[in-house]
Amino acid sequence: QDSSDDIEDVSLFDADDDVSRRSKMSKIRHPVASFFHLFFRVSAIVVYLLCELLTSSFIACMVTIILLLSCDFWAVKNVTGRLMVGLRWWNQVDDDGRSHWVFEARKVSAQGGKTSSEAESRIFWLGLITCPMIWVIFAFSALFSFKVKWLAVVVMGVVLQGANLYGYIRCKVGSRKNLTSMATNYLGKQFLRQ
Repeated sequence: QDSSDDIEDVSLFDADDDVSRRSKMSKIRHPVASFFHLFFRVSAIVVYLLCELLTSSFIACMVTIILLLSCDFWAVKNVTGRLMVGLRWWNQVDDDGRSHWVFEARKVSAQGGKTSSEAESRIFWLGLITCPMIWVIFAFSALFSFKVKWLAVVVMGVVLQGANLYGYIRCKVGSRKNLTSMATNYLGKQFLRQ
């Protein structure tokens, strides 16, 4: 484990424990958060796809897409991840100037029940995984079709949405596990299964 990648387990908003026990797991408890989790992501993709049809100004399209991606990054990192699945991540710098990444997961309640609904969890992970893959496809498309000016926009999409994906995978998997060894073990099991 890298020395600058210190990980610390902290509690996440203990006030939600009673509310989470009473709600049903199949319903969407945070419809506004669920909407905005997908709204900014899908809007950025739609604007990218339709931009050349709607306007001839590359700058206007680029600024619109970057603003949508930035709003998505902030909303997912600071709001929807906490509300929908109980995960949060951030970076803090200590007094010595060293950077520490903190990956946080909500504590499981005393009864052992889940604190987030399965529908919200599916929406969250589906949006979090699918959209960066679409931006990677756009990156290859822009690269192979020699649309160099669009490549910068697409790289921003890959970086911003990929950063959130990486942070939430680290939160979900657990801070003490090495992601590379987990991926190797998973792929090895899949290969042996076939």
